[in-house]
Amino acid sequence: MEGTSAKIKTFTDLTAWKKAHELVVNIYKLTEDFPKSEMFSLVDQMRRCGVSITSNIAEGFSRQGSKEKIQFYYVSKGSLTEIQNQLLIARDVGYLNNKLFNELAEQTVEVGRLLIGLIRSIKNR
Repeated sequence: MEGTSAKIKTFTDLTAWKKAHELVVNIYKLTEDFPKSEMFSLVDQMRRCGVSITSNIAEGFSRQGSKEKIQFYYVSKGSLTEIQNQLLIARDVGYLNNKLFNELAEQTVEVGRLLIGLIRSIKNR
């Protein structure tokens, strides 16, 4: 799923991390336009969840044991699900139009697939 292990030297080589990083950057850009009243609520929550996705992929990558790696990747998946929920909220209160929502939602689905693939690859070793 992620390619041969010889090519993967750091967490930034993982496709799952790369796509999640794109998502978190998009979340930061998106939330710049949210109302200032959301700075310490929805904006903060979305940004922290986005950072959590990539941070847990990075931390999981550095762990030696398979169980530990998988646990961090599952935590990342949990943060991804939180982002999906927050995107729904942002759309439903009018901060996101349907087009932008659909683009970001598709990104989250892709990252989720990559995380599951990463978890499966570790379980199958």
